[in-house]
Amino acid sequence: MSSEEQTKHRVVVIGSGFGGLFATKALKRADVDVTMVAKTTHHLFQPLLYQVATGILSQGEIAPPTREVLARQKNAQVLLGEVTAIDLDARTVTHNVLGRETVTGYDSLIVAAGASQSYFGNDHFAEFAPGMKSIDDALELRGRIFGAFEMAENAASRGEPTDHLLTFVVVGAGPTGVEMAGQIAELAHKTLRKDFRSIDTRDSRVILVDAAPQVLPPFGAKLGAKAKAELEKIGVEVQLGAMVTAVDERGLELKEKDGTVRRIDSVAKIWAAGVQANPLGRTLSEQTGAPLDRAGRIAVNPDLTLPGHPEVFVLGDMINLDHLPGVAQVAIQGAKYAAREIDHRLSGKEPQAPFKYFDKGSMAIISKFRAVASVGKLKLNGLLAWLMWLAVHLMYLTGFKSRVGALLSWAITFIGNDRSERTVTEQQIFARVALERLDGGTRELVSDPGEMDAIIESRRRELEAVAEEESRLTDSGARGVPDEKAPEPKPDGASAR
Repeated sequence: MSSEEQTKHRVVVIGSGFGGLFATKALKRADVDVTMVAKTTHHLFQPLLYQVATGILSQGEIAPPTREVLARQKNAQVLLGEVTAIDLDARTVTHNVLGRETVTGYDSLIVAAGASQSYFGNDHFAEFAPGMKSIDDALELRGRIFGAFEMAENAASRGEPTDHLLTFVVVGAGPTGVEMAGQIAELAHKTLRKDFRSIDTRDSRVILVDAAPQVLPPFGAKLGAKAKAELEKIGVEVQLGAMVTAVDERGLELKEKDGTVRRIDSVAKIWAAGVQANPLGRTLSEQTGAPLDRAGRIAVNPDLTLPGHPEVFVLGDMINLDHLPGVAQVAIQGAKYAAREIDHRLSGKEPQAPFKYFDKGSMAIISKFRAVASVGKLKLNGLLAWLMWLAVHLMYLTGFKSRVGALLSWAITFIGNDRSERTVTEQQIFARVALERLDGGTRELVSDPGEMDAIIESRRRELEAVAEEESRLTDSGARGVPDEKAPEPKPDGASAR
């Protein structure tokens, strides 16, 4: 490595979501070396996760490999691992993958680690009602949703009740919850209606629950009411003003405003209520004194930097600034702003004006040909909003391959009422819970280098013995012959013939 390369400004980007990816790409022509550290190998288009969960899209169509996306960006390197420590004084980031730690130094740091599902202090709910924040979540939910129909078919064939298996509960009436409930209703009432013999999937109940008094609060009262009406038209039961107080394997309990508690028996439950910022926000808060809000978001300066640390930018779902919403556009615009600011500093240019978010509006699809959109003062619902939703989401998918794949999958679903991604396995449903029950998580499944050497050597001896026996059987003509009739082994070097 030349001395010029060694002295290049080092930028570390944490996260491969919208903020991390767009920040890295925006630094493509800057005189910097960029190291992206991410706990997954893909860039996730999170707004379409529910379509993976309901069999419309494959995970590859919304989660292209990060390395593939950045393959032509020569100043960018990608490292897999979860960041476990940030030392602002030493300017280092420590990340871990399967028990192996790596420490990376930086001159500028961009923290875009995103957010996780919030269960409002009831994290044990996650085992029975997965959220919608990762590919693992979506595949697990796909298994649970389609698996519920399979279990209902088996139960019905034995003459057992199936109501709890054919009741699907979505908690949270924000955009994700509305879209999820709408797609499960379409799946049950249209896609699967001819596929089973002992059950009628059209008898399924899809229930959307929220403690709030309306559907889609960020869209305003008028569009919220229209969305509620459209959901009810396609068979979704909307239950507002009801707070979830307990969740178990076979159902959940709701508490009404008047204090009444009631239970819904349901095996397939989806949690789409609330988000919690990445725990790295607390790490940064402890070192800078910047306060955190109730969702764990950290207060940042108007230029998205941390107090006392102008070299550290925080983006997207992790920041508490001017009541910005936790949407992709905030992360994308913040990423471009941070990249420009780093470039300005290196070029000796004046600092930018404070970050200002440009609201491009909000959209939510309800079902085929039904959607709502709020763009400034323009409020739309129905077919036009649905077409706008398709165009916008297609445009923001990363890569030509993903766009073509999504377009074809949408054509299959919206024209033919079919879904091409219906393969599910038990592993999808239970693997996450099984891993969580291991004391050391995935680390328990990986040997240390010294242990692995001994395992490899033992395995090598086993394979050599097997290969020797296979060769003997062939050369002696003993394969397929009973032991008592097998030819006598020949001395070494003798012909089997």
